[in-house]
Amino acid sequence: MTAMIRNPVLPGFNPDPCILRVGETYYIAVSSFEWLPGIRVYQSGNLAEWEHCTDILTSQVDLKGNPKNGSIWAPQLSYHDNLFYLLYTDVKSTKRPFKDCHNYLMTAPSVEGPWSEPVYLNSSGFDPSLFHDRDGRKWLLNALWDYRILEGNKSSGIVMQEYDPAEQKLIGQPLKLFDCTPLKKTEAPHIYKRNGYYYLITAEGGTGSGHAVTVARSKELAGPYEVDPRNPMLTSRNNPELSLQCAGHGSLVQTPGGQWYMAHLCTRPVDGKYAILGRETALQQVYWDEEGWLRLSAGGNEPQLEIPAPEGVHSLNRPVRSMLFEDSFDGPQLKKEWNTLRILADDSWCSLKERPGYLRITAGESVQSLFRHHILAIRQRDIHFRAETTLEYQPGNYLQMAGLMLYLNDENYLYAYVTYEQEQGRVLRLMKCAADSFSYEPEAIPLTGDKPVHLAVSAEGAAGQFYYRTGDEAEWIALYSKQELGFLSGGFTGNFIGIAAHDMGQFAGSYADFSSFRYEGKDQ
Repeated sequence: MTAMIRNPVLPGFNPDPCILRVGETYYIAVSSFEWLPGIRVYQSGNLAEWEHCTDILTSQVDLKGNPKNGSIWAPQLSYHDNLFYLLYTDVKSTKRPFKDCHNYLMTAPSVEGPWSEPVYLNSSGFDPSLFHDRDGRKWLLNALWDYRILEGNKSSGIVMQEYDPAEQKLIGQPLKLFDCTPLKKTEAPHIYKRNGYYYLITAEGGTGSGHAVTVARSKELAGPYEVDPRNPMLTSRNNPELSLQCAGHGSLVQTPGGQWYMAHLCTRPVDGKYAILGRETALQQVYWDEEGWLRLSAGGNEPQLEIPAPEGVHSLNRPVRSMLFEDSFDGPQLKKEWNTLRILADDSWCSLKERPGYLRITAGESVQSLFRHHILAIRQRDIHFRAETTLEYQPGNYLQMAGLMLYLNDENYLYAYVTYEQEQGRVLRLMKCAADSFSYEPEAIPLTGDKPVHLAVSAEGAAGQFYYRTGDEAEWIALYSKQELGFLSGGFTGNFIGIAAHDMGQFAGSYADFSSFRYEGKDQ
């Protein structure tokens, strides 16, 4: 009996998947946006069971000051002549009508490196990919941004230009390869050659509810390209009741046995409307019909929750749908599940050495800083979860704070934090920023003595509750009332759960020592 793959295969914030097979191993690279290390890569031997393999971008990029939803977009991973090729966009500005988006290329003998220094390609648009033609030539594709379009999205189609690997630069002139279909917002190009046709796969319709996969083909690489008469090939746009919404941004892989699969972006709306987990990665089984067009094996063009595993995969060690992550900070380095915002975690602010058995976070700039926000966070992967942490912290004024955060971006977050009030001393507070509207609970909770503070947050769909206690044996106490979490949705990323320290008095030596962190998802 054929085993079944359950979607999404990469739950939580894992958008813009690019899938690749090298030998018997499958890889998926996803966007990271403002979170580092950048470009998370997962690997699998059977397309069903995936594990975090590596993160490629570290010190090669400078993301300080980049806007929310900017930075590292839509990586493309390919393999040719015993080399891995990685292309990505670093988006520096998203304010209309312009978009400062710089495209780069790196290579490595192994997906785990060492990776070459980035080679700058162009800035005419985003979502670059490299097509290795059978004649040995290489072609860069990217979405073309046209500021002159006054109404709606300014993605005007796909442009192509030859890349010279010996000179490490683009040569010749760019060629407009493909215009938008009526779905508009054409991006994320990939080319595959099969049976004498060049197949161009793009994302269209925007990355929200109208998202879709468009397929076109041509006998010549430069076109003209004929659009699939049944376009779109994959979408959720016509059925708001589907469990997987926003389906689009697809890429293809062929198994050793000759079967085809598509990796694509999707969301799972919480309570039917909130994309709190962000954009995730799903797989669909596909095939080529008699006319040579790409079709879903399940029929139609809507994404499926379960699909057949490749031939020969008869049993699976079923992936645990809920996630358990713990860190007691007693190892030589941070666990690789952690992420930071725009800057890398290093000993200057995030140390396991200053106090063995603890993580010392030296306070950085404010919660809304785009430069030195000292937060360590993990992706929310489960609709229902509980996270806990324990910290020791002695703030000296109200500008100093440390604690536990739910963080979407610098305009949307919840923060339970230890701080200091002149009349009360050390206290506990809760702040909220929703769509850039800031508020905090007016009544601070006094913290007597110097005991460690335990903080927790539980989420049940779009409802959350923070808790605290001040001793290992003490009962958990609800921190203020329940919180509505639907505002931690939207944009290009997903919600993160993090620990952080801030000092708006700026670098007065304030720091917090965290002794543990635990995240546990509940079975979905």
